[in-house]
Amino acid sequence: MRRVQIYDTLTRETRLFVPITPPKVGLFVCGLTPYAEAHVGHAKVAVVFDVVARALSRWGYRVFYLQNVTNLDDRLIERGGATSTDPLKLADQHFGAWRQAMDRLNVRSVNYYPHATDYIPEILVQVGQLVDRGFAYAANGSVYYDVGRFPAYGRLSGQRVEALQPGARVAVEAGKRSPEDFVLWKASKPGEPTWESPWGPGRPGWHIEDTAITVRLHGPRYDLHGGGMDLKFPHHEAEIAQAEAATGEAPLVNYWMHVGLVTMKGEKMSKSLGNVYGLDEALGVHGPEVLRFYYLNAHYRSPLDFVPGKSLEEAGEAYERLAGPARRIAAAVRSAGSAAEGGELPEAVTAASETAVGELDELLADDFNTREAIARLFVWSRSVAEWLPGLSKLSPSALATLEAPYRWAAEMLGLFGVSGEPDARDEALARLVAASIEARAAARGRGDYAEADRIRTELGRAGVQLEDHGTETGWHLVGPSDRP
Repeated sequence: MRRVQIYDTLTRETRLFVPITPPKVGLFVCGLTPYAEAHVGHAKVAVVFDVVARALSRWGYRVFYLQNVTNLDDRLIERGGATSTDPLKLADQHFGAWRQAMDRLNVRSVNYYPHATDYIPEILVQVGQLVDRGFAYAANGSVYYDVGRFPAYGRLSGQRVEALQPGARVAVEAGKRSPEDFVLWKASKPGEPTWESPWGPGRPGWHIEDTAITVRLHGPRYDLHGGGMDLKFPHHEAEIAQAEAATGEAPLVNYWMHVGLVTMKGEKMSKSLGNVYGLDEALGVHGPEVLRFYYLNAHYRSPLDFVPGKSLEEAGEAYERLAGPARRIAAAVRSAGSAAEGGELPEAVTAASETAVGELDELLADDFNTREAIARLFVWSRSVAEWLPGLSKLSPSALATLEAPYRWAAEMLGLFGVSGEPDARDEALARLVAASIEARAAARGRGDYAEADRIRTELGRAGVQLEDHGTETGWHLVGPSDRP
């Protein structure tokens, strides 16, 4: 297994990653509260940790990746009431749309999406443990965590408990002993979904669902927890306080990773502020590869200030400089098939390809530095430019050498629309397109340019875009918005 360095938010230093029981890795990432349509800010965390899971798996770790779904909270109840929709059904509806967007983004590394309301028994057990051990108290049918009983509260975020002021990020509620205390179990209100409990009918608070889920599925301690920077306080502080007090084991998590936010004009992209750009719109207009490139062409801890009409357009132009050569080489590999004929590359080029792949792994193993890995890909892309005009003259092994760093990027970063080995449908499509390209070349050879143009147009309508490079013709797939 490769040595991996991770910046740990709790210790504020980059540390060697050592799983509790290698090669197993327990990964948990705070997921969506699906009360409305997702925006591009939501998907950054999902793409970043998709890369983390892909990379760890490539390097020999066995990753069990959980991403929770908060399918019931105040916002869902409020939105459900405003639209006369059951909040649980509303959550299912928006989560279904989210999963479709994740499939388009090639985010497929999550092993399980546990929903909060599926873990009510575990939540009740954990709340009961905290009450029994003196870390929580009941008031007016609700149960609150007594933050003063947990001295380490605030260590992750650097937030001082005595500095907390009610009404800011601390809810003002009757029955709380201190402003900083947070709710574990909320007393029911008319019209809300409720469950029976020892303290009366009610529903879970926000923070308790995550620790009930992780203790059940990962155990009292696990390896890696991720989420957005905005969740450090109070959410992740609450998770630490809850789980460690309930189980008596510490630390809850060995490594904390936090992702920089997507902002607009310096403010967090947020549905409550109205400064959002829809995820479906971004995917439809720009395509999933460009959106992934936008997120990953920066270090995951860095914020991204999103400018409509500029950010994704610039990302698309940069992405095309990488994707163009990658597509041409991939098309040449498909056309070459298993033939043995063709020229070979100089030994120095072959060695450079192997070196590039090794460097890409090293860069990613250094706190998942996708920014530097993409910069290294640009260097490689410039170095292979001289070979692009003569791809048809190269052997399959030479083509595979040129393709190796691009395939690494396809498999590890999810770029170029390639997720792994081609299946039978890919091969059938390649044969059909190759036959069409041959028929077009024959039409042009006999001067029938109308027929040649017809073939190009029909392929374009089917999502296959041709690229003429001298006497060679390559091709790639395009989304619906790019078709004639």
